[in-house]
Amino acid sequence: MIEDARTSEAEADRTTTIPTGGAPTAAATRGDEPREGAPLSRRRFLASTAACAAAAVWTPVFRVRAANAGSGCAVPPGFPSGIPLYQQAFENWSGEIAIDDLWTCEPSTPAQVAQLANWAASQGFTLRARGFMHNWSPIHVTSDTTCNTRVVLLDMTSHFASMSVSSTSPPTVTVQAGASMESLLAFLEGRGYGITSCPAPGDLTVGGVLAIDGHGTAVPANGESRKTGQTYGSFSNRVLSLRAVVWDGAASQYVVRNVDRGSPDARALLASLGRTIVTEVTLQVEANHNLRCQSWIDIPASEMFAPQGSGGRTFASYVASSGRVEAIWFPFTQKPWLKVWTVRKTKPLFSKKVTAPYNYPFSDNITSDASALLEQILTGSPWLTPAFGQLNYDIVASGIVLTWGFDLWGASKNLLLYIKPTTLRVNANGYAILTRRADIQRVVHEFVQRYQQQLSSYMAQGKYPINGPMEIRVTGLDEPGEVQHASPQPPALSALVERTDHPEWDVAVWLDLLTVPGTPDAGAFYAELEAWMYQNYSGNYAAVRVEWSKGWGYTSAGPWTSAAMIDDIVPESLRIGRPPGQDWDDAITRLDALDPHRVFTNAFLDDLAKR
Repeated sequence: MIEDARTSEAEADRTTTIPTGGAPTAAATRGDEPREGAPLSRRRFLASTAACAAAAVWTPVFRVRAANAGSGCAVPPGFPSGIPLYQQAFENWSGEIAIDDLWTCEPSTPAQVAQLANWAASQGFTLRARGFMHNWSPIHVTSDTTCNTRVVLLDMTSHFASMSVSSTSPPTVTVQAGASMESLLAFLEGRGYGITSCPAPGDLTVGGVLAIDGHGTAVPANGESRKTGQTYGSFSNRVLSLRAVVWDGAASQYVVRNVDRGSPDARALLASLGRTIVTEVTLQVEANHNLRCQSWIDIPASEMFAPQGSGGRTFASYVASSGRVEAIWFPFTQKPWLKVWTVRKTKPLFSKKVTAPYNYPFSDNITSDASALLEQILTGSPWLTPAFGQLNYDIVASGIVLTWGFDLWGASKNLLLYIKPTTLRVNANGYAILTRRADIQRVVHEFVQRYQQQLSSYMAQGKYPINGPMEIRVTGLDEPGEVQHASPQPPALSALVERTDHPEWDVAVWLDLLTVPGTPDAGAFYAELEAWMYQNYSGNYAAVRVEWSKGWGYTSAGPWTSAAMIDDIVPESLRIGRPPGQDWDDAITRLDALDPHRVFTNAFLDDLAKR
């Protein structure tokens, strides 16, 4: 069975310590094999159907204290006393990076994080902040990491979760980096505040969201004026100041330093990819608002994704009227699931009031029928993929009716958070297409046309590489003018940082395509689609940037294996159109200066930064 049987990190942390070898190891069940591409040969990921099935039932629940560590795992030498150290299993969202016994610790104060950085620098170790592991890419840890790799994870969720609010103009919240997004939004809601948009899962840490310029879906609806504290860009654009562990040259040690949004170093730290550890951040927020979320399941894809200039119920028409839209389209089906959020102060007559998040239970858990069908697909019957897509659409269509989920209303948090950890774990590629608002429909139509042509071509060969949905969202860019600060610096490494050579580009269309890990031919399909995207969205019309937490840089071997993407294309996308001193190179130089001993990095980030 492929049904998800894994426990959450919170559940794992409550389990009793067991001796080494007291649970089946992931290494005994995984089918890791080297990836293609010499520059990235260090990174291995699950590739086979058997490995996918094994990953789906692997349960990373154990801790092994340092005193009980197995003989094959060397205890980090000279580790600071007073900071709990243990071995803990690690697994990313899709299960493709699954490691049994990484050294993990629990600092309780920012001073201890700085102490750990100085220890790591002296011992040749690296440090990575650990949150809820809801991430796809190897910017956190690479899959060939072992307990003998010179790295220690810092669990930030145990002690870095405090928050306080200030009723200034704009209102602000100061929150520690280990707090979950769900707890932050609940805290704000209880005090009359909220945010415009955010990622859909609640099991993300604030620090993790900031590291990868996490986003939701929102642009101003026609006639909507921006409110005090509001921004339509990424979560990073809300930062007014942050506290991070950085190198102090005068003191010759790592220290916790306050970095104001006006500081040139803020450009590199607002979306740092984990090249530092942020301990606390102050964010601008806004007066809370109520949202109405309507679901539409009866619009043909041919109408929703019609050519630019078409009439009817197009994707862009809903963006214009509501500003907050997401399309979810299961493969080989005719009608997407369209979610449309609209600001509504009072409850519409026929809307269902909701008082908690995660209001789509039919999409939060894979059914036994879907699980059985997926198992057949992954074990030799790929031609059943169209039936799997149709089944998923039918589950959504019936679930929306049975739960009255087609028209919901409530406080923003309860409509913005809708993905639980129990949902099906899938691969996802991710790209932001920067363009003019007037060209949103063109971007979407061209992508859908290419996707359908490519899917048909593969199907004609008996190949079904995509069995998950397409997801489309739209956000504004990270405009400094939306930040209530005298001289806000732009987030240089954000996919949403503005292109000054194209001031008319004011939105990003986010395109994600999902499939289950281990699906044959997925790497080749993604690589072909990625190459087309960079060719098609170019010139004066649009430009492509990658979504840091998702899959990109594809070859037939899978994501993050294209040397051209890592060496040239991705860095160049954050150089072109950026002023000197505010681009990729400046950010990398600043991160190196803030971390000269390279404590906060890993092999993948070193490849990306050519270090």
